[in-house]
Amino acid sequence: MSPLEPESGIWYALCWLVLITRLASRRIHRGAWKHLQLDDYLIVAAMATDTIVMAVMHVIVNTSSNLIAPGDDVSQFSQQEIDSRIYGSKLVLVVEQMQIVTIWLVKTCFLLMYSRMTLLLPQHKIVLVVAIYVALGFVIMEVLYLGVWCRPFNQYWAVPTSSLQCSAATNHLITNAVLNISSDLMIISIPIPLLFKVKLPKKNKAVLCGIFLIGTFTIVAAVLNKYYSFRFPFGSEWTVWYLRESYTAILCANLPLTYPLIQRIFRLRNWSYNSYDRSGHVRTNSHPLSGTRSGIRTHTTITITNSKVSPAPNIYTRDLRRTESEEEIYQGSGTLTGGGQGFITSAIEMGEFEKKEHSVSTSASARSSGDRR
Repeated sequence: MSPLEPESGIWYALCWLVLITRLASRRIHRGAWKHLQLDDYLIVAAMATDTIVMAVMHVIVNTSSNLIAPGDDVSQFSQQEIDSRIYGSKLVLVVEQMQIVTIWLVKTCFLLMYSRMTLLLPQHKIVLVVAIYVALGFVIMEVLYLGVWCRPFNQYWAVPTSSLQCSAATNHLITNAVLNISSDLMIISIPIPLLFKVKLPKKNKAVLCGIFLIGTFTIVAAVLNKYYSFRFPFGSEWTVWYLRESYTAILCANLPLTYPLIQRIFRLRNWSYNSYDRSGHVRTNSHPLSGTRSGIRTHTTITITNSKVSPAPNIYTRDLRRTESEEEIYQGSGTLTGGGQGFITSAIEMGEFEKKEHSVSTSASARSSGDRR
C-alpha cells in the first residue's frame, strides 16, 4: 500500500462530495446549469488538476529522482536506474506544475466570489488589489521556474544535473512559499474583519469560523510541505503535505457555497432568517426562504446602512430588477449593517451581488413586497 493511503483516498472522496454539493447548490440558485459562473468551472478544473497531483504522487513516493543523496556515486548507477530516475524527475515536474495550477485556481475562485460579494462594499478595492498580487505572483513564479532557475530546461530531469537548482529546486521552493503563503494570508484576511462586525447567532458564527479554520489549515499545510521539502528532501513527508494543502484549499473554496442544497434536503430556514436591529435585538424577516425559485418575476432590495452615522443613518435602497434578457435574481431583502451581515450571509445563501446590466434606481426607503410586482 502507498504511504499516502488511506488518507489521500478519504480526502479525495470528501473533496468530490463537497464539490458535487456545491455544483448542485449553484444549480438551485442560478436556475440552470448554463447559468453557472466562471468560478464554478474553475473549481472543477482545480479538482481535475488535483486528481493528476494525487495520481502522480502515488508513483513518485515509490520512484527515485535526480535528487541524489550525498555519498551516492552516479557512475555506479545502472542504465535502468538512470532511466527510472529520469522518469521520476519528470513526474516531480508534473506534480509541481499541477500543484501550482490547483492552488492558484482555488485562489482565483475565492477572489471571484469575494469580488461579487463586495461589489457594493469598500472592501471591493481590496479584493482587486489582492487579485493583482495573486496574478503577478503566479506569472513571476512560473517565469522563474520554467526559464531562469534551471537552464537548459531539460536539466530538470537530467541524471546527474549540472546544478542543484535543477534537482532540489531550492530557489523555486522559496519563491513559491513566499508568494503562496502571503497571498493566502491576504485572501483569508478579507472576510475576517466583517465576521467580527456581523450580528449572527453563535451557531452560525461557529460554522463560519470552522470554514476559516480550514483555510488556516491550508496555510499551515503550505508551510509544512516546504519545511519537509527542505528538512527531509529524500523522505516522503512532503508528499503528504502537498496533498493536504490542495485538498483543504478545495474544501474551503466549496463549503461556503453548499448551503442551498443542504437547506432544501433538510428543510432548514434561511441562514439570515433572524436579523437584528441596531440595539442587537432579534427581529423576524418577512422575506421567504432562499434556495427555491418560482415563475414570478422578483427583484432584490438591498438596504445599506452607514453605521458611522448616528442616530439616524442615511439609508440607500437599490432595487435590482430583472430585464427580459437577464435571469431572475432570487433572494430576499438583505440588510448590510456596516457592510458586515450581507457579506457573510451572501457567502452562505448565495445572495451574491451580480455584475449584470440591471436597471438600478435609488430611493430613500425600501418598497413593500406588493409594490415589487
